[in-house]
Amino acid sequence: MVGIVPVTTMLDLKALAVAVGGKRAAMADPALAQRRTGYVVGGISPIGQKTAAPTVLDETAELWETVFVSGGRRGFDVELAPGDLAGVTSAVLADISMRRS
Repeated sequence: MVGIVPVTTMLDLKALAVAVGGKRAAMADPALAQRRTGYVVGGISPIGQKTAAPTVLDETAELWETVFVSGGRRGFDVELAPGDLAGVTSAVLADISMRRS
């Protein structure tokens, strides 16, 4: 699955799992993530992945007119409305972030 959170927070893996009906989640091995998405680590975009995956967008995205996500390569970002991001990725909105300590 894919979890999208603000850069000022960290992904809450347990909350991500719950958002898709699971009990726990873990970060994917980088090599597996690259194969499944078609993107290099550091540039993995939630849009246009080789293998579609359930996507969860942190609910705080709705607080902004636009958000930025990776455009598929390191250093390339795409700006779009949160509703458009949710639409193109078929994302559900949920509280999946936690503050950095």
